[in-house]
Amino acid sequence: MRVVIVTESFPPDVNGVAHCALQTARHLVDRGHSPLVVAPAPAPGSAPDTDAPCPVVRVPSLPLPGYPQVRVALPSRRLAAALLDHRADLVHLASPFILGVRGMAAAARLGIPALAVYQTDLAGYARTYMGAGEAAAWRRIRSVHAAADRTLAPSSAALTDLEAHGVPRVRLWPRGVDTVRFKPEHRDEALRRELAPNGELIVGYVGRLAPEKHVELLAGVCGLQGVKVVVVGDGPSHAHLTEALPGAVFLGRRTGHDLARIFASLDLFAHTGPFETFCQTVQEAMASGVPVVAPAAGGPLDLVAHERTGLLVPPCDAAAVTEAVRTLAADPDRRAAYGLAARTMVEGRTWAAVGDQLIGHYDDVLAARRAVVAA
Repeated sequence: MRVVIVTESFPPDVNGVAHCALQTARHLVDRGHSPLVVAPAPAPGSAPDTDAPCPVVRVPSLPLPGYPQVRVALPSRRLAAALLDHRADLVHLASPFILGVRGMAAAARLGIPALAVYQTDLAGYARTYMGAGEAAAWRRIRSVHAAADRTLAPSSAALTDLEAHGVPRVRLWPRGVDTVRFKPEHRDEALRRELAPNGELIVGYVGRLAPEKHVELLAGVCGLQGVKVVVVGDGPSHAHLTEALPGAVFLGRRTGHDLARIFASLDLFAHTGPFETFCQTVQEAMASGVPVVAPAAGGPLDLVAHERTGLLVPPCDAAAVTEAVRTLAADPDRRAAYGLAARTMVEGRTWAAVGDQLIGHYDDVLAARRAVVAA
């Protein structure tokens, strides 16, 4: 099968869309298929695509104003040319917004089936950054995804939202996790002493530092006696958060084994963002054997078994986050039981397993298109 993955982000970018697109390309290659990636060009001076498992076509891009870590693709003929040159059987649109919309249009012109993967809560972002515009965001989401042969939602909450807003042909497709990279055995006592020299309980957040993540909700946790907050990631809220979270350790962006070592060295993982369509970092924490505190909204509803692998709290409730951390900080046996159950729960959610599910969706889309043509 010849697949063109049109993605709004790809490594060296570090985010959920980029990571999922990379894992999809790797799995297709592993299964004997022929993927091609089309993505915005990274910032000047970024690492080349030497680690990509397949060819990558880069489209000219500019940094998003106010958020330079995000690159926005410019109009280019390279996209349509890539679909033709690759002789695509199917177009996979990863979180279509700008480049993905052009990919959808090009696929339609060329008569190529398209599958769209919903990954970003644009409506939630509209509320956060503009205080309005949610209805307009849903109109755009509906118009883009309605043109696809199938839309894949990463969680049951996302699937419900899409169907409630009139998006047709939606199916569930979760995300995988690297259970070899992320595992409890990477716990590092030397790192723990470095992060918490007085033996404090370590509570970690990993992710973008941006307004929609509401990392400031950890301010109360910073005030708990015997607790050290560790923040991993970068983004436009970094300067604000260094003031809002007194005493917290900021490690910046970390990847690979370094990130896995940090995850496994936590005592508790706290996620604060209420707009997660999936929340990959929660799953990585669980694979690392770490109990989780997360909002009872979006993707975490599927991932965290309340009072079995962690605690779910009301979204955007700082007092509830603090109380949940206080409760688990005082009960090491409960933390250990939750961490063990978390690891057990995700052991079957490998990228190979969910990648095979994705190929099944591809086969369904191609079979349905062939049936329409035959009719």
